[in-house]
Amino acid sequence: MPAGRDGFYPAVVPDTRRTLGQAAEAEAARALERAGLTVVERNVRFREGEIDLVCREADVVVFVEVKCRRAGWDEAPAAAVSWYKQRRLTRLAQHYLKWRRLDGVRCRFDVVSVTIDARGALTVRHLRSAFDAAD
Repeated sequence: MPAGRDGFYPAVVPDTRRTLGQAAEAEAARALERAGLTVVERNVRFREGEIDLVCREADVVVFVEVKCRRAGWDEAPAAAVSWYKQRRLTRLAQHYLKWRRLDGVRCRFDVVSVTIDARGALTVRHLRSAFDAAD
């Protein structure tokens, strides 16, 4: 997508990318529910960013980052969760816990990688405890 006159990219995400992202998140939520987690909230937005999925598994609050890639890309979707992204998700989780008044609860960070093949079929992989809270 070309940059505008001011050198910035538009804030609007192309429809095909948005649709793919929504389909990946919906498939990730279904996979997590099949695995026994309860999806509590989706797309929780704060000024600093967004948490894709917030789930519960027994007494643990699970913050889930969903990453989607097309098959054939060199890196797996979960590899796109850089240290910087982990740090941002940790801060968003802190905001969420404070906002929901969830003091002293256990939490973890999972990544669900969704890969789409040439036929459009989705493959889902759930990485439990994908990373620890980053400082």
